[in-house]
Amino acid sequence: MNAQSDWNADLEARGVVRYREPMSRHSSWRCGGVADRYFEPADVKDLIEFLSVVPDSEPIFWLGLGSNLLIRDGGLRGTVIATTPGLGRLRWLDGNRLYAECGVTCARLARAAAAKNLAGIEFLAGIPGTLGGALAMNAGALGGEVWDYVESVETVDRQGRVRHRARDEYQPDYREIRGPEGEWFVGGILRMTRSADGRGTDKIKAVLAQRSATQPAGKATCGSVFKNPPGDFAGRLIEQCGLKGYRLGGCSISSVHANFVENDHGASAEDLEKLIVFVQAKVEATTGVRLEPEVRIVGLPGERNTQEGGEE
Repeated sequence: MNAQSDWNADLEARGVVRYREPMSRHSSWRCGGVADRYFEPADVKDLIEFLSVVPDSEPIFWLGLGSNLLIRDGGLRGTVIATTPGLGRLRWLDGNRLYAECGVTCARLARAAAAKNLAGIEFLAGIPGTLGGALAMNAGALGGEVWDYVESVETVDRQGRVRHRARDEYQPDYREIRGPEGEWFVGGILRMTRSADGRGTDKIKAVLAQRSATQPAGKATCGSVFKNPPGDFAGRLIEQCGLKGYRLGGCSISSVHANFVENDHGASAEDLEKLIVFVQAKVEATTGVRLEPEVRIVGLPGERNTQEGGEE
């Protein structure tokens, strides 16, 4: 894409617009090529105005905290819309319902509910993402899933039209959600119940302690790489194949949890994708189970390109 294409003349965003943006800055795996255009809207109104002038031919990619994501070394064509920090508003509607925009972090949602003595979403404290990503993949942990608490959602299409949709317009499944096409989540209303024991904050501390004890802390990972197959755990199968600590290029399978891959020696996205494919093949050959990636792999293959561009 030509960074100075004609439609830019109509662009008067109040947020941040940059060109040739290195996506390694925005990925928890700390790798990935450049995006043609990178946009951080100042707020929902700014987002709507931006979308209203984007041509239909322009690819659009939505970005939260950059976890659960592998951006290939050839980068992303089109426009990346970053939901943080601009789409980060949260407000209480009444005693047990809150509205949050898509850029609100899962951890912030969990803390907000605990502060109001509301129960159910403590598990979100351990998920390193945003509400938008959690809605799009039905994020969950410790037996809970975010769509268990959704009352309604707010969406936007690529023309900037906002819609309010009820929970029953969507069909959640394990790490996926089916619903109206051509729309993206910009917010949602969550409904919770009053905590019987008033120990929400303690439960969050327990979630974080368990995460610290069972997952690699302070490492460049994407979270869980593979979905758990029915009745089993991806990490157990990978460990059964003797792959804990296995290294390929600049990345390795975590010695703490086998369903985590660490970029610990400057891995390229190609290194990481090769390791994912290798693990799939090894586990299938050994156990007969074909692991399905939970991480989303996007962008074009190619050499690493981190040339920085300009800001508007």
